[in-house]
Amino acid sequence: ATFELGLLFIGWNELVLQPLHNLFMGDTKEQRILRHVLQHAVAGDPQSVLEAIDTYCSQKEWAMNVGDKKGQILDAVVREQRPSVLLELGAYCGYSAVRMARLLEPGARLITIELNPDFAAITQQMLDFAGLQDRVTILTGASQDTIPELKKKHDVDTLDMVFLDHWKDRYLPDTLLLEECGLLRKGTVLLADNVICPGTPEFLAYVRGNNRFECTHFPSYLEYSKRVDGLEKVVYKGPGSPTQP
Repeated sequence: ATFELGLLFIGWNELVLQPLHNLFMGDTKEQRILRHVLQHAVAGDPQSVLEAIDTYCSQKEWAMNVGDKKGQILDAVVREQRPSVLLELGAYCGYSAVRMARLLEPGARLITIELNPDFAAITQQMLDFAGLQDRVTILTGASQDTIPELKKKHDVDTLDMVFLDHWKDRYLPDTLLLEECGLLRKGTVLLADNVICPGTPEFLAYVRGNNRFECTHFPSYLEYSKRVDGLEKVVYKGPGSPTQP
């Protein structure tokens, strides 16, 4: 029931309210979020950018950012892992990219893959305004096409952390692709958003039932709502561990 209600909530916002608002305003929700940030946040201050997005999306228009509540969990994992190379799948408007990049240590970098070129452009403007553009590389394209290019084209050996927040049906195939491409090392942390709402049942069943992964669930709420959601922290233990019976 949680899965169906979550889809209904997101569908109502994304497929009904947003197109009507776009038609009335003559622009897109993502452009309106960016405009709000440019008008109300402080240039070079990532925290003010996050607060401006949270204010807009909680008071004006719902949007699929990780949000402030789950964002605190994301912050804690980034601080704990101190990644040198961090991959994000799904940038959207750049909220989580700003959130993670502001915590990176000197010399560390974030690579974010975004399918939608309009969203990628807004993410770039968001990072520029926050003063974090030097820490982040935005790659526009499908994750299944871009992941295999990370080693040769983008000088990635292995990843310290991966944040999954793109199409939910890509979580499992992209996790397997990351492993197949040799991008995961023992101790690589994958953090997956929206595993309850709208839900990623195949991904959860696989990683929780496989000895190559060690899983921890962080219960929370869907961004800017009271609907139950959660993040799954998945630690890669290395290849060769047999699947649990």
